[in-house]
Amino acid sequence: MSEEPARGAEESSNDAERNGAPLPFAPSGREQALRATPRPDGTAPRALVLGATGYLGGRLVPRLLAAGYRVRVMARDLGRLAAFEWGDRVEAVAGSATDQAAVAEAVEDVDVLYYLIHSMGQGKGFEETDLSAARTVAQAAASASVGRIVYLGGLHPTGVELSPHLRSRVAVGEEFLRSGVPTLVLQAGVVIGSGSASFEMIRHLTEVLPYMPAPRWVRNRIQPIAVRDVLHYLLGAARVDPHVNRAVDIGGPDVLRYGQMMNGYAVEAGLPQRPIAPLPVLTPGLASHWVNLVTPVPRSIARPLIASLVNECVMDDHEIDTLIPPPEAGLTPYLRAVALALGRVEADSVETSWQDAEVSGVPSDPLASDPEWAGRTVFTDEQTERTSASPAHLWEVIAGVGGENGWYSSPLLWALRGWMDRLVGGVGLRRGRRSRTRVSVGDAIDFWRVEAVEPGHLLRLRAEMKVPGLAWLELRCDPDGEGSVYRQRAVFFPRGLSGRLYWLAVLPFHGFIFRGMAVRITAAAEALAASPADSAPPRRARTRT
Repeated sequence: MSEEPARGAEESSNDAERNGAPLPFAPSGREQALRATPRPDGTAPRALVLGATGYLGGRLVPRLLAAGYRVRVMARDLGRLAAFEWGDRVEAVAGSATDQAAVAEAVEDVDVLYYLIHSMGQGKGFEETDLSAARTVAQAAASASVGRIVYLGGLHPTGVELSPHLRSRVAVGEEFLRSGVPTLVLQAGVVIGSGSASFEMIRHLTEVLPYMPAPRWVRNRIQPIAVRDVLHYLLGAARVDPHVNRAVDIGGPDVLRYGQMMNGYAVEAGLPQRPIAPLPVLTPGLASHWVNLVTPVPRSIARPLIASLVNECVMDDHEIDTLIPPPEAGLTPYLRAVALALGRVEADSVETSWQDAEVSGVPSDPLASDPEWAGRTVFTDEQTERTSASPAHLWEVIAGVGGENGWYSSPLLWALRGWMDRLVGGVGLRRGRRSRTRVSVGDAIDFWRVEAVEPGHLLRLRAEMKVPGLAWLELRCDPDGEGSVYRQRAVFFPRGLSGRLYWLAVLPFHGFIFRGMAVRITAAAEALAASPADSAPPRRARTRT
């Protein structure tokens, strides 16, 4: 059977816009209804954002600044703030939500605290981790007399057994509501926006599969919401009456089945509608394996997202309207949210992405300096290649590696490594990259994480693939007369016997992978230097399947 697309799909939102129905603008924070209310002494209020480097936090911070708030953020790695244009305009505290001393410092003199963190995808024990972090923050906020807590929870039905993911969201919200600090829990369902995990699941399932086997609960009703409307409610929450202490549902104007959402996406993307075949035996666990293989979303994230769809997730009421009026232009219909997200993707202007989150179970230690390797087993592969291309042209190629541009060597071997990673629950190569041309510390590039960037000189990537050890890949560019020198180094710290055996197993392929990569990157730089200034940079065949 095939699901009918979202209502109005017979006329896509792009058609609607051409016919005189303009898309609503995303909140900038400068809207009068969202502006910060000064303190009694006339100074600007202070907002603390926990989860500022995540998908929603990275979008909320600049809008809080625009609204007139002083903004403080807390992050485990303050170096990641450099990836955001607002990074030098906020106060920053180093630490995590479970670090009592750091949290106590962060909550001092705060008017509104945004809690946008959770442990989805962190494996066993994530519910306990979530609750422990929330309790630490709630107690510190109460001690510091924080004016308000705003928590983004999950839309869920009442009176039924919830998935562990939704159950954890409910427990965290309840912890804040009984903290003694006025709290507003905004309960949202599927968030649709460029870079959101839910949107990427819908996008890739629809684009990759001509026929979709799905769990039987794919027919359950859900109420998606555009990311711009979530931001509207988050900004408005700071202005809610200080006596309000409750949870409220938020959602968009459409109530749909998941199959309708997929076919609504197909309409906006110009694809045929996809038949949906509900299968009674496809559990959330099995479905997450399926999603892991055909979308960029790893199983650790896909599973809780899918499990959340087992129950219908529709707003019980519209009490939110009495606290925060909807946007002046109205809430964003699903098709319009999809069109806006696609436009951002096509324009290479995705503001933040689910990829920005660290992968669970992956070490995040930076690459140690060479002298510290003494007494430790380390394997390296180093390649050097001189080129007539200028450092600027060579750097342009280096900065664009991965994603659609591929890895410049042995596409089959890279694809095989990506599939192997996904089969064991890793992120694989399908994760791609947020921007085709820009690179910043903290960005995800396929199964790597950008650890260091020195524009025009160095790109260091830390492996987030499943390997028995720690791995990095460094790409350097140095001037050399009228040309430049490309230096490439792979570093691997093995863990136990399995790590050593892994290195020996892949060693025969290094000549194809790493040597070929060095040769082709410099060749691409020379081709770029030889091309007209107004032409597109050379592209190679994609290495992803």
